[in-house]
Amino acid sequence: MPTRSSAELIVVGAGVVGAACAYYAARAGLSVTVIDRGPVAGGTTGAGEGNLLVSDKEPGPELDLALLSTQLWRELAALLPPRIEYEAKGGLVVASDAARMRALRNFAAAQQQAGVKAEEIPADRLRDFEPHLAPELAGGFRYPQDAQVQPALAAAHLLRASGARLRLGEEVTEVLTGANGEVRGVRTPAGDIHAPYVVNAAGAWASELARLAGVYLPVLPRRGFVLVTEPLPRVVRHKVYAADYVADVASGSATLQTSAVVEGTPAGPVLIGASRERVGFDRRLSVAVIRRLAAQATALFPVLAGVRAMRTYAGFRPYLPDHLPAIGPDPDVPGLLHACGHEGAGIGLAPATGLLIAQLTSGGELPLNVAPFSPGRFMITS
Repeated sequence: MPTRSSAELIVVGAGVVGAACAYYAARAGLSVTVIDRGPVAGGTTGAGEGNLLVSDKEPGPELDLALLSTQLWRELAALLPPRIEYEAKGGLVVASDAARMRALRNFAAAQQQAGVKAEEIPADRLRDFEPHLAPELAGGFRYPQDAQVQPALAAAHLLRASGARLRLGEEVTEVLTGANGEVRGVRTPAGDIHAPYVVNAAGAWASELARLAGVYLPVLPRRGFVLVTEPLPRVVRHKVYAADYVADVASGSATLQTSAVVEGTPAGPVLIGASRERVGFDRRLSVAVIRRLAAQATALFPVLAGVRAMRTYAGFRPYLPDHLPAIGPDPDVPGLLHACGHEGAGIGLAPATGLLIAQLTSGGELPLNVAPFSPGRFMITS
């Protein structure tokens, strides 16, 4: 029988990905313990905007994962309390000139072939959807499948619905293994927890947990800032971003990249992103980045020029070199599974990730091909 020091599955990480793993594993009949050295949503999840996007993903494995998650988030929104602020408001991607509009049109056509709903909006109709947009844009595409949640609340309510045992403020110091290298649990300063499965859902810190298990997973932090305005009437109706954002998401550059992403929230503030740079775990405020974000946002929505910015915060996206998450069993440590490396898409991709982990541990049918997400693709061979 499961106790405080035993379970059938341990999830390391109480962010939204870990919460989804716990939720679906519990639904599959497993007893689950979730452990985190901080609070629920204390890492990347708590610094996220809550994006649930298909609009920024090209056809391929990540888009397949996103489309499955879109369906699962709709189901979860009907089950979880309204305070998770699930909002199926859709996305609007805009182009600043004719060349970018042609590229966006080609991108959307390929997405539509993969099952994405995308509607072209000519320049003279953009303000029907977003009345405060700048007038000189060349057009855009509306993506009705894009949505949003409040990420910290979503994680908290997924964990509550899972019924998992929570052990917060406990740091994993060792992954326990048996005589044949198989997982036996984890060690913390408060004592050992035993389980035949351990899930690495440690976000930007996932490489540290992998190292404790004696394996290599090249997850790196990619810093981003979010600017938060004073509460406003509903000035921005959709998730709105410039077409350049798609290229920034796909880039592997370590240098600073910024592209305007603007959205309203049910509580009133407007959230403004997005920046990307690899600077380790440096949380220091960059005034230059904030200025760039503000300038790009006001170029899209001139009405924001007179609005007060109330605060800004930084978070770390868990970046893997090929921009695909690691989901599935470790090839070298039986019983260790990875659910990490989602970069900026972890909140959107969490339900599908959790479902895959649950099916892999319980022997259920997999809803899609997990091979592209195999952690073994990063194995170092001599």
